[in-house]
Amino acid sequence: MTKFTAPDAQAALALLNLYSMCIISQSNTPSKRHTENHAKISVNMDYHPITKGITTLLDQANSPYETFEHEPVRTSEQAAQLRHGYSLQQGAKAILLRVKINDSEKFFVMLVFPAHLQFDKVKVKKFFRARDIRFATEQEVGELTNGILPGGVPPFGNLFNLRVIVDPKLFDNEKIIFNAGDRRFSVAMRAEDYKRIVNPEIVEITGD
Repeated sequence: MTKFTAPDAQAALALLNLYSMCIISQSNTPSKRHTENHAKISVNMDYHPITKGITTLLDQANSPYETFEHEPVRTSEQAAQLRHGYSLQQGAKAILLRVKINDSEKFFVMLVFPAHLQFDKVKVKKFFRARDIRFATEQEVGELTNGILPGGVPPFGNLFNLRVIVDPKLFDNEKIIFNAGDRRFSVAMRAEDYKRIVNPEIVEITGD
């Protein structure tokens, strides 16, 4: 079993403060694609603050990215239809699971994998040596992410002090794309930059 090192508490707190303290400027330009660069972007005032937090984090990490403002979507299939130039396979699907090891040890984790695939429950249970796993409820998702709705959760579990498990197939893509804290806001970035910034555990969790 891969050894997991808990994130540094001060670093996690700094990241959480980063997005919670961002000043978000108003924009009324839905369905707009921003070209790949480090230019400052305006994020709609009613987006979750983590949308600005993520782009700020990428700027600070010198990671080029694109942003998409679009109609609200909940599923990866819906999102792929609006993200022109990107395929469903490039979508980084992030889900939150509650893992139960025994009656006294339970915790939440984030799984990330290509959006055209499904995670394999047997593989995930075996990796964690878990008695049971289940999806986080909508209420639990909100509590874990400070109010992000299901479908908008970004694959940055490090921002929520969550363990992040990523299937290696995601890195078959040169670029990945994901909803970045809001169902109306997507970010595309280089897969290797994502790996560098998030530093996830890479484990085969999808079906063959």
